[in-house]
Amino acid sequence: MLTVIGAGFPRTGTSSMKAALERLGFGPCFHMFNILTEPARVDDWLPLAEAEEVDWEKLFDGFRSTQDWPASFFWRELAQAYPEAKVVLTVRDPRAWYASMQTLIDNGPRTIMAQGAERDLPPAAKAVFGGMQRLQPVLNRMTAATFGPGRTMADGPVDEASAVAAFERHTAAVKASLPADRLLVFDVREGWEPLCRFLGADVPDEPFPHLNDGKSMREFLGRLMSGDLSHPSFTESGA
Repeated sequence: MLTVIGAGFPRTGTSSMKAALERLGFGPCFHMFNILTEPARVDDWLPLAEAEEVDWEKLFDGFRSTQDWPASFFWRELAQAYPEAKVVLTVRDPRAWYASMQTLIDNGPRTIMAQGAERDLPPAAKAVFGGMQRLQPVLNRMTAATFGPGRTMADGPVDEASAVAAFERHTAAVKASLPADRLLVFDVREGWEPLCRFLGADVPDEPFPHLNDGKSMREFLGRLMSGDLSHPSFTESGA
């Protein structure tokens, strides 16, 4: 059963948060990498492309927390389905987020789709490509709802002003929808103390993890192209 729900956009420290939550005992934490490394999970998400109801318990069976899209896009539904769960909204400077997000997209889904169009791929890579293809209707729904009607993942980058406005709308919506005792607005640069205080957990005697989504994605794609579908080894260096 979920006890911590991530409501932040991708590239707001979601890999760092995954590692931190699991270190604090709120794991396993569901992240986009779970879909990339286990493409069969895509099918459970497909009803959401048409806003149909899904069995959240089945979708997150075995997980205690969530981070990153697609899970964080459905923060409102998850907060309702798990009324005892706490919600963490990860944030950062919107313009720094925009630049970082473009880098992640270029090294992530866009690269997977481009390389997936090639004919000679290892079976593991073909599985991920097929999963990303099947997930497109869900990603398109999320993209249109976030950045404007009719926009899809295939449309390319959103301009900075529009993206920043979407980021700020999202932040305001989450803040307005949840009581203060249930919501933590959190910048991962703040470290362990505010997160542990909010979750009622002891502060670990070790640095807060600061992990690099883009580097993890590049390493994952490199292994994938050689036929390795193992989970990315999240690496230090960068928020």
